Amino acid sequence: MSRLTYQFLSVALILGAAQLIRSYSYDNCIEKPYSKGKIFNCIHRKGNLSAIISDLPSSVTNLTISLDPVVHILNYSFDHLTELQNLRLDHNLLRSIDQFAFHNLHQLHSLNLSFNNISQLKPRAFRGLHNLTFLSLTHNKLKQLPERIFSTNLNLTKLIMRENLLTNFSGIVESVSHLTNLKTLDLCVNSLTSLSHSNVSLPTSLTVLYLCRNNLSTLGCESSFLRFINVLDLSNNSMLQTMAFQGVNLKRVNYLRLRSTSVKVVEFLNISNIDARRVDFSGTGLQNDSLLTELCRLLKRKVEQIKDLQLGFNGITTLTSYTLYYCPQITRSLDLSRNRLHKSTNCLTFLHRHTQIKSLTMEHNLLTSLQSCNNTNNVHFKDLESLSYRYNRILSVNALAFYHLPNIKTLLLNINTIAFLHQKALTGLRRLEELRLDNNLLTDLFKDNFKDNVNLKILNLRNNRISVIFNETFCTLSNLTTLDLGGNKIAHIRPSGFDGLISLSKLYLDGNNLKHIDTSLYHIFQDTLTVLDLQNNQFSFLTETTESPFKNLIKLSDLKLDRQRPHGMTILPHAYFRGLHSLRSLYLTNNNLNNLAPDAFDDLKGLRFLNLESCCVGVVKLQPGIFKNLRNLTKLIVENMGIQNFSKEVFGNLTQLHVLQMNRNVMQSIPVDALQSLPKLNYLDIRSIPLSCTCKNSLLQNWLQNNSNVQIVYLHSLKCQNEPSIKFYNFDTKVCYIDLGEYLFLSTAAVVFLLTVCPLLYVKLYWKFKYSYYVFRSWFSEQWRRLREKEDNCKYDAFISYNSSDEQWVMDQLVPNLEGNGSSFKLCLHHRDFELGRDIVDNIVSAVYSSRKTICVVSRNFLQSEWCSLEIQLASYRLFDEHRDVLLLVFLEPISERQLSSYHRMRKVMLKKTYLQWPGSNCTDPMQAQELFWNQLRRGMRMESRLETEDSTRSDDEMDHLETSDENYYLQP
Repeated sequence: MSRLTYQFLSVALILGAAQLIRSYSYDNCIEKPYSKGKIFNCIHRKGNLSAIISDLPSSVTNLTISLDPVVHILNYSFDHLTELQNLRLDHNLLRSIDQFAFHNLHQLHSLNLSFNNISQLKPRAFRGLHNLTFLSLTHNKLKQLPERIFSTNLNLTKLIMRENLLTNFSGIVESVSHLTNLKTLDLCVNSLTSLSHSNVSLPTSLTVLYLCRNNLSTLGCESSFLRFINVLDLSNNSMLQTMAFQGVNLKRVNYLRLRSTSVKVVEFLNISNIDARRVDFSGTGLQNDSLLTELCRLLKRKVEQIKDLQLGFNGITTLTSYTLYYCPQITRSLDLSRNRLHKSTNCLTFLHRHTQIKSLTMEHNLLTSLQSCNNTNNVHFKDLESLSYRYNRILSVNALAFYHLPNIKTLLLNINTIAFLHQKALTGLRRLEELRLDNNLLTDLFKDNFKDNVNLKILNLRNNRISVIFNETFCTLSNLTTLDLGGNKIAHIRPSGFDGLISLSKLYLDGNNLKHIDTSLYHIFQDTLTVLDLQNNQFSFLTETTESPFKNLIKLSDLKLDRQRPHGMTILPHAYFRGLHSLRSLYLTNNNLNNLAPDAFDDLKGLRFLNLESCCVGVVKLQPGIFKNLRNLTKLIVENMGIQNFSKEVFGNLTQLHVLQMNRNVMQSIPVDALQSLPKLNYLDIRSIPLSCTCKNSLLQNWLQNNSNVQIVYLHSLKCQNEPSIKFYNFDTKVCYIDLGEYLFLSTAAVVFLLTVCPLLYVKLYWKFKYSYYVFRSWFSEQWRRLREKEDNCKYDAFISYNSSDEQWVMDQLVPNLEGNGSSFKLCLHHRDFELGRDIVDNIVSAVYSSRKTICVVSRNFLQSEWCSLEIQLASYRLFDEHRDVLLLVFLEPISERQLSSYHRMRKVMLKKTYLQWPGSNCTDPMQAQELFWNQLRRGMRMESRLETEDSTRSDDEMDHLETSDENYYLQP
């Protein structure tokens, strides 16, 4: 493999890996929490279908695409979703589907295309969907079906095509005839006029056929065409005549609906082979006693008993004791709903021959009252277990109204206008288990109302006008598990109002006028209550110190305190939830809490779900540790709270949190460490949060893009706060990062360089640096400028640089010979001419630059003195760098080459300049040698300081070269 190929493959692998770790977020869909990549909803999104689903993983099994502007499904649109089993494309603007649109969906079981604008289907639209069992095309504009459109959908069991414009029933039959597993075919609300068909038949597996709300006037089918149908709905075909059934085999039909047709039911039963017990007589025009009697006589001739008799939608106004007298015995249920019954039912006397009936439904009538039924002549219906008077106009229920129904278990009186419920209206109902009185006008409840209902389990009194719960109202309801008092006007509950409710599990008090909760009210069911709904009351607190009203509810798992009126709770007292160790769900939404104390939820160690949406007013700063004990919380909703801080100190203890919804808050940044402290998080909703696109969010952007465990809802739709045209997920963060590797390399290289060079510089350039430092100091104090200005008018002829150990020679020999003996040179000496109180460095600099020459009296002590070295450095600087002949060297004693090797600067001077050696006592003629010495020194002092010789142009490199030469000039006397 070539190097180029290898590099190419490496880049490809890197790009592939980057694709694999792409952000766990979807442009237009939301994964259902806990579904592990299998269930997705794409609702209210923009764009075409491909754009909506392009980034979904191949693991999807359930997909809903609804309320979107999807108009067209292209070929191979779902090719990458090979595991898809349930697909909903309902409530869109779909008009056309390409013939290979559902290609590769071999696992699809259910397809819903209802509520679209499909007017035509291509012949191969559903080809390849071999496992499809359910298909809905409800509410489209289909006029016909292509031939054999379902040719490959052999497993289809339920096909719904209601609310279309289909007219050709024969074509439909041809399309479904080969579907050997089809059981249900729904063709309601179309434009079919008959059931005429070609030589093909309906599949023998088809048992349920809905043909309601068409334009059928005749069936027009062969006699055996419907022989396998069990359920046949022909209702609301107003033109369908009785003779349409002549000769049609309906023997296997178990349920037939003929409501709102022109079929005369008695005549129909005479010409049809259907079992009369299987016909639904609702809406068949049986509005008076004579017609009902005629039907009953006919039924009685055919059967002895009938389980269910449906007589709804017939316009029946009254029922006498003879109305159903001639009917076969009704053993299970009678439905008289949606008639016009307006008089009292006279204690069900019209059923006096049907005492075995178990269920009676009289909903949607005009009944206004229920009278007393304690007359000894009344028939007792001991088998009746369910009675429904819903949706009537009942105003009053009198005493003993149900006395004749001693074994009734379910009584539905809801959605009436009951304002009067006699205290003994329910007397005798000892086996009653469910009582619904909701949505009436009841104002008072009394002790005797439920006295006999000792087995009652569910009592619903919602949406009445009850204002007070009196003492012992429920004292006999020891088996009651659910009590719904929501939507009333309850402001007071008397101390013994809940006495007797020793089995109560669910209590709903929402939508009342309660202002406080009395702990003593709950002592009866404190060991059994699991659900308590107190939302939409008037709870408020003036102080933050209030005893917890829930402290003894040891089994409470669900508590709702939402929407307290008129302005919310405003204050949540400390330890308000003390004792609720078993609580699993808590709702505090839509309140106006000023603050949430750090210990507000300390006792809720078992909490799984917490909803705080819109619970607080203004900008909220959550206190550190507020959720510290909620280690079992799995779902947290903190939407629209005005939260300004999201930090690890606040949320860091939620180690079991799976779902976090915090959209519509005001924080501009989210620290990554806070998110990383939530190890189980897999769903995060941060929509409508004004995240700033700045460097403080650069780490967040990177985390959101590359985290593979947490779903970020619509990440790619999040906009920058100050620049809405820029998306948060890809704003430029390059300026926020320093290449750490390069930074470390440069830092390391610099350190190594300094550690290597500094010792060399110290050895070689120590005095250069020190000199430069002192020069800089002088320049900074303008001393340098003043000295340069005085250079041509020097104060001294020579500055004498010497060590204090050589001071005697200077004073005894040098000074007399240069300042005396007619020489008249003016010398600058340390002890005599330096300015008192002035910095010694400034004195040295001033002396060097105030003198035409510098005479260095060199001895071994001189070489060891730092100040002497500084003085010769200053003078040599003028010599080499300013090209001025200002330096004269006088050696008091012989110094070997080895001893001078450490003084690089002085050796360069000795290579460039001649120097004077003081003649010692070993000379032949010391006097003459010393005289010559002084003459040479005086002559050197009189020379001009400007160097005109060729030496002045020599570089330092040339001077270094001269170190190896033997051209050293020693001036010997």
